[in-house]
Order: sequence, then C-alpha cells, then structure tokens
Amino acid sequence: MKVLAWIGGVLAAILGLVYVVAFTPLGNGIVAPIIEKKIAQQTNLPSKLSTFSLSMSSFEILLELSANNTVHIKGNYSLFSQAFDVAYRVKLEELSSLSTLAKMPLNGNFRTEGSVKGDMEFIEVDGKSDVAKSETAYRVELTELQPTSIIATVSHAKLAELLNMAAQKAYASADIDLNVNFKNITPHQLDGSVKLLSKNALLNTKVLKDDFNITIPHTTFTMSLDALLRGDDVTYEYGLLSNLATLTSAGKVTPEPLMLDVKYALDIAELALLKPISGADVRGSFKLSGTAKGGKESLLLKGKSDVAASNTTFEVALKEFKPANIKANIQNLDISRVLYMVKQPHYTEGKFNMACEITDADPKNPKGHVKTEITNGLLDSHYLTKTYEFKSPMPQTFYAIKTFTKLGEGKADTKVDMNSNLLNLAIKSAIFTLADGSIKSDYRVEIPSLDRLYFVTERHMRGGITANGEFKKDKNLEFTAHSNIAGGKLDAKLLNDDFSATLKGVQTLGLLNMLIYPEIFKSSLDGEVKYNLAAQKGDFKGMLIDGKFTKNQLLDLTKKYAQIDLYVETFKGNVSANINKEKIVAFLDLRSNKSSIVTKETKLNSKTKEIDSRITITANEYPLTVTIEGKTDEPKVGLDAKELIKSKTGDAIKKEASKLFKGLF
Repeated sequence: MKVLAWIGGVLAAILGLVYVVAFTPLGNGIVAPIIEKKIAQQTNLPSKLSTFSLSMSSFEILLELSANNTVHIKGNYSLFSQAFDVAYRVKLEELSSLSTLAKMPLNGNFRTEGSVKGDMEFIEVDGKSDVAKSETAYRVELTELQPTSIIATVSHAKLAELLNMAAQKAYASADIDLNVNFKNITPHQLDGSVKLLSKNALLNTKVLKDDFNITIPHTTFTMSLDALLRGDDVTYEYGLLSNLATLTSAGKVTPEPLMLDVKYALDIAELALLKPISGADVRGSFKLSGTAKGGKESLLLKGKSDVAASNTTFEVALKEFKPANIKANIQNLDISRVLYMVKQPHYTEGKFNMACEITDADPKNPKGHVKTEITNGLLDSHYLTKTYEFKSPMPQTFYAIKTFTKLGEGKADTKVDMNSNLLNLAIKSAIFTLADGSIKSDYRVEIPSLDRLYFVTERHMRGGITANGEFKKDKNLEFTAHSNIAGGKLDAKLLNDDFSATLKGVQTLGLLNMLIYPEIFKSSLDGEVKYNLAAQKGDFKGMLIDGKFTKNQLLDLTKKYAQIDLYVETFKGNVSANINKEKIVAFLDLRSNKSSIVTKETKLNSKTKEIDSRITITANEYPLTVTIEGKTDEPKVGLDAKELIKSKTGDAIKKEASKLFKGLF
C-alpha cells in the first residue's frame, strides 16, 4: 500500500507540475520566453510574445512579429470535447519586413480578422479582410481538418495594390470583384462556382514606357470569368475585351485526368501594339478561332484565320502534348500583306497557297507532303532597281512558282517549277537531309532573252541560254553548270571559293553576235578559267584555231590601198588574261603564215571602265599599231602606220579602225 501511495503521489506531483507550467500565470511566464525564442529562430524576426495566457479553458496570444506586424488570437476550448471558439486578428502593416520570411519581396499592408469555431471533426472559419483595399468576406468549412466548403466575396480589390504587395510595378490598374461559392471542394465531388470581373481597367502607359521603352495608346480593358464546377468537370466562359485585342474562350475542362472540350477566338486589331507582350516585331490585324478537344493522350486542335487576307485552316493532333500529325491549308494569302506585317520592304506581290499534310510530326523524321503555289507574282521593279542601284530600270517581272515536297526517311525532297518573263527554273529533286542540314539538288534554268537582263549585266545581248547542273551543300559548297553556247560547250564548277570553267569549240562569230560585237573574226575557241572568289584572283587561258577575218570596211580599205589582204590568212594562237580583283591584264598572240596580231598587256579596269591597250598587226612586213585608251564606252583610238598614215588612205583607215574598236566596247 505504501508503494501504491508513493506512486500515486509521484503522479499527482507530475500532474500538478504540468498544470502549473501549462495552465497558470506562473507557468505561462516560464513557457512564454521559450516559445518566443523558438519563433524568433524560425522567422528570423525580432518576434515577441506580448501576451501569452493559457488556462484549462481559455487562452490569449498576442505575437508581435515586428514593430508593425501583429497576430492576436483569443478564445475558449475544451480539452475533453476538443471543441473551441477562437477569435483572431492579423495586422500586417509593414509587409516589406516579412519578405525574408515569405522568401519573396513584399510591400504594402494586409489585415484580416474573424473566428474559428468547432471541433476536430468539423470547423467553421468566418472572416473579413481589406486585402488590396477591398471589402472581402470569407467562410471556410473543414471536415476532419480537410477543407470541404469555401465561400468568399471580394469587392473592389485594387489591381495596382495587389501588384504592389508582390513588389511589382503598377503596369495596370483595375477594380476586381471575385465571388467564390464552393458548397463542396472534396476531390471528384466538386460543387461550386467562380465569378471574376475586372472593371475600370487601364494600362499604365508611363510605367510601360519607362520600363520597356514602348509607347502604347490609351488602353482600357475588361476581363470576366464565369465557371461552374460539378464533380470532376469545370464549365466556363472567359472574355478579355480591350481596344488592343479581344480574347474569348468557353467550354468544359476536366482537370484530372485532363480532358478539354473548348472553343477559343482571338481578334487583334493591331499586332504592333502587342509587341511588349508578344516580343514579336509585327503589325497589322489578326484573327484566329478554333476548338481544342481531347486530353493528354490525344488532343485535337482546330483553327482558322484570315491572316494576310487568306482563308487559312489547320488541324493539329497532339499526343502527350507533342504534335503527332498536322493538316494545314492556306488559300489566297496576300504576299504583300505578309511583307507589311513582318515589316519587310515591298519586294513583290502575289497570292500564296499551301496544302500540307504531315502524317508523322516527329521533328527528327517527319513524314508527309507539302504543296505550295504562288500565283500572280509581280516583283516590285521600281523598289528593286532603287535598292540594288541598278543603272537601268529592272523590267516589269511576272512570275509563278509551284513546289511539291515529300517528307520521309529523314529527308525533304522538293520539286520546283518557276516560270517568269525573265527566266524559267526547274528542279526535279532538291533533297534536304534533316540530320546534317545538307542539300543536294539538280536544276535547269532557261533564259529566253539575255537582253532582258541588261539591268544586271549592263550589256545588250542577243538570244537566250539554257544551263543545267547540280547544287550540293554539306561541309563544302559545290555547284556545276553545263550549257551549249555559241556552237560550243561550257562546263563550269564552283567548289567553295574556287571557280573553274572550260570552253570547247565555242564559235567566235556566235559569241560576238550574242554580245552584239562587230562580227569581224571567225574562229573556234577552246579555253579554261580558274578564279578564286574570296581572293578575287584568277586567270583565263584559251586557244583560237582556224581564225579568219570576215568582211569589214577596215580590212577592205587596207586591202585596196595598202595591198594588205588579211582575208586570205588563217590564224591560230593563244589568248589569256590575268585577273586581280577589278584589274584585268589580257594577252593575245595570233599568227598565220604571213601575218600576226599581238597585244602583250591590254589593261582593263572593270570598276572604273578604263582600258589601255596596244595592238600590233603585222601583214606583208608592214606593221600597224593600234592604241586604245580611256573609258570603254568612248575610248580614244590611235593608229600608227608610218608612211601609210600620212596619206588620205591612212586617214580613212584610221577612221574605220576607230569605229571598229569603239564598237567592241
């Protein structure tokens, strides 16, 4: 019995001690500093328990987190029934001092007060607040400590104040009304509604100008959201209306697992005004509308737009939110409007059409086809002439282009047909390899009239030309060209910066005719060109065979009066040139049995159009020296024929020589 009495005494002492420490002013005085120190350590704030009173049935706590931030809790409770009735008041007059605790910058102030009643099975929270200068009332019900019902009404909350509380600048102002009414927020048993409305909304143009250096016109907007939540489904209507853009959306959303059945519409009056938001430097109007239906495993997006006055539609099927297949159709897109929208010069006009079907949108190995067409194409000749500083106007140029691209096996294989009144281009197969970005393509280009290219070549020419070859681009750039020209053949190749070309059997009469030069010499020309584009250096080496002069007045005069008959002579010899940027030095050595035509250093500057040449013609042991100096469009031609030049015949020959050599340039 003594042992039992002793144990009972110990238990009584312990209980008494617990009671004294926990529920008496003496014990509160002992516990309060300990709790206060712990709070200060956890908050890193100079926290202070100004009031700490705990009894068997009531308590009161006043916590000063900092000088102007207090939390006051007072109420009654029952240890046995676990029921309580508590009033609370939170005054945070200096949110900035709580930034460290919140781990984010804060500003402004916040106050709320209310009551918490119930027991551990069911709790009711009723309160009110002035958050963001609003009139806010709320009620929360918890069952077994889990929220089951929320009702909240926020009236006239100031958007600028909310931004300030989060240490953000007041980029916009608005009055916000929010009504939340959830009778049940138990997962999969939702029953409630959310209504949001912003009024008197206005963008702050000064702050946007100061922070982003952009000028936005006076912009007002309204925003509304009306959502009903039933079970797992959310049915909503959303609208954002402003003088910049209109965005609307409505439909049904199931958050878990995600399922969508919604429609959307976007109407932007002027894209340029949205640059601060979109970051895109574009302009013009834009409309887009469509639907989204499905979930994470399979989602189908449909849409249509009138971008650039077109009729554009698309369908995108997504799996795991990644594109699986795509269908798109563009009809009558106005190319000049697209150029205007992306702030590009008015290079051209025309209509663009596209039909696209991608059956597998794997970015590494897409499959499908794309068909495009440009009709009624018209280049802006006036703009191009001015921009590229053509010395003569570019002619009016019409064009049409068709392409067909097949995607598969990691490649894009494209066929191209382009027709214009300048040239025609056909590509049977241009293969682009996605893995390494290499390109391999054939081509055939036809220029029906070389004279229509005068604005580029600055030389009138006769006839046309057709060329074909291949283009390759991988680690190296390679381009080949093959053409029949003036009765002979031209084969050319470009490997990176190194260009080479060979001429075989080119007839000089045909070449002179094409270049509209005096057709005074008939011969067959073989030659080779080597030139480095980067260094702008190279050379030409050629051979003329079976050369004969054709009838011309100069040689008629020399034959009649000087007994020099070059018509009967057959010439052969070498022609060559060294090229160093714009400077060209040419050499010519033609010889027959009795005559020769030699020039050792004819200097031509392709940039300044200046020439300095001395041509020595020897026939029947009588040398004639022709000098050509000055601008190529009006050179000064001289003739040195010793005794012959002193006669009137010599004057006539000199006059004809001047006409002849001027005609060559």
